Amino acid sequence: MPSLRQVVGGLLLAAACGGASAAEQVKIAMLVKALGSGFFNAAQMGAQEAARQLGDVRIIYTGPTSATAEGQVELVNALIMQKVQAIVVSANDANALAPIAQKAMKRGIKVLSFDSGIVQGGRLMQLNPSSPPLVGHKLVELASQAAGGAGEIAVLSATAQATNQNIWINEMKKVLAQPEYAKLTLVGTVYGDDQSDKSYREAIGLLRSNPKLKVIVAPTTVGIVAASRAVVDEHLVGKVYVTGLGLPSEMAGHVHSGAVKSFAIWNPIDLGYAATYAAYRFVKGEASGKAGEQVAVGRMGQLTIGAGGEAALAPPFVYDASNVDKYARMF
Repeated sequence: MPSLRQVVGGLLLAAACGGASAAEQVKIAMLVKALGSGFFNAAQMGAQEAARQLGDVRIIYTGPTSATAEGQVELVNALIMQKVQAIVVSANDANALAPIAQKAMKRGIKVLSFDSGIVQGGRLMQLNPSSPPLVGHKLVELASQAAGGAGEIAVLSATAQATNQNIWINEMKKVLAQPEYAKLTLVGTVYGDDQSDKSYREAIGLLRSNPKLKVIVAPTTVGIVAASRAVVDEHLVGKVYVTGLGLPSEMAGHVHSGAVKSFAIWNPIDLGYAATYAAYRFVKGEASGKAGEQVAVGRMGQLTIGAGGEAALAPPFVYDASNVDKYARMF
């Protein structure tokens, strides 16, 4: 659990934006899983961008020194004392943060979660980075581009029980059934259990047992790195490509090697930006969290709040040789 000095230190990571006086500013706290994360530092960049555009927003960026629910609970208490108008939180524990979040909302603070949500009842809205249909469509789109529109593709997943992976793969199959992707054939799905060595062995197996294979799709950050290494080691660069969901910092070298044309992952800058805009709309009474509600979030357009107070931001953001190095410095 962070000390009082750590709590205060985290809360001092704030910046006033625009020309509004301190009394006029809307104080929006971004509470992340832990300080020092490149992903959340990038989300903070998006929050500050939104604050500059809105003009009367002050961002308070904070988080515990280690990713614990206890640390976040202590920080929410501190933010309540600071009388912030909104808290946007990526939760370390969906259930553990609900009671303190409810306390904050009883004090009039608008609590939203993003990335990793709080259970319904502990927040007004959950902003998901994307949605299963958007992820599935993007993965097939990237595979098609890499394959030149036709040929054999295979999936290297995490575990056979991974709920999100299985949902995404099912969505991929729905997209592959559409006429525009009729020339793509899914020849197999293997599981690397999100272990680097096993994922590598499974990728090697796919390459050796499917000589006509054109693309390996890995909807897992561990799998996509392992598959990229396998393509290089098997001397198949230019013949077989890898795509899926990966981190720019881990994938830049594989893009430059030619094993990967493009890949995707949520853009944390856009996520932090949209979460801040949404929090502002709630503070201003322009959103309440009801299903079907539209929430304007600046350059990201409109969010539609669905069942359970959840909204999806956008399709996963695509990274390639034109932008991967820029983002690799961030996360």
